[in-house]
Amino acid sequence: MVIAIFFISIWYLSLFSQTFFQHRYAAHGAFTMNKAWERFFFIVTYITQGSSYMSPKAYGIMHRLHHAHTDTPLDPHSPSNSSDIFSMMWNTRKVYQDILHDRTVVEERYLKNLPSWDGFDRFANGGFSRLLWVVLYILFFVAFATSPWQYLLLPIVVSMGAFHGAIVNWFAHKYGYINFKLKNTSMNLLFVDVLMLGESYHNNHHKHPSSVNFGRRWYEIDPVYYVIRTLSYFKIIRLVNTSKISPAVAH
Repeated sequence: MVIAIFFISIWYLSLFSQTFFQHRYAAHGAFTMNKAWERFFFIVTYITQGSSYMSPKAYGIMHRLHHAHTDTPLDPHSPSNSSDIFSMMWNTRKVYQDILHDRTVVEERYLKNLPSWDGFDRFANGGFSRLLWVVLYILFFVAFATSPWQYLLLPIVVSMGAFHGAIVNWFAHKYGYINFKLKNTSMNLLFVDVLMLGESYHNNHHKHPSSVNFGRRWYEIDPVYYVIRTLSYFKIIRLVNTSKISPAVAH
């Protein structure tokens, strides 16, 4: 029971950090926050993502490239460029590492208004930090696992971010339905989104990238949208474009 609760908690907490801070904030600037809160969410993202932590700055650049070049050879992660899900995720990792370590030239237009904490990111993306998290996860499993089968969850915990990315970047470009006809393969995965906190409404997102509400139809519930509205109410964040946050309606 302890391992199950831990796994579910890590799944959703790390995913929340990804969709709230790295995706909607860093990549798309759907809302703003002051520097103190930005540093706070850097730390929250690091704690919740652990060994699979990604720099919000590097993630933001990579995701902007994805939107600018969706399904073309310049897309960092498209099924159109890969024969299988593993090669796509390996290429994603390579692009991310090249951006993180300044091994690729990035146009100025992709660098605007990115959250930056270079010293923290050097530590959080370093080998020592990742190894430390892996050791902590292993010790937790040793302490609380009640069956050898539970250790099958350990590799997922260690590489949690890759699993989240694979679901959206592979399956939401191959399967599902569309609300908007676009010049790319993005689709919505309604029944998968119970695991994805709005992230699998991918066709909606490609139509309205800067919207804080990824749902468009009444039944496309985006739980993170309501968290964002709550944080906005308490003035922790400030919404940028309020015309794009109203609840969705069927059409």
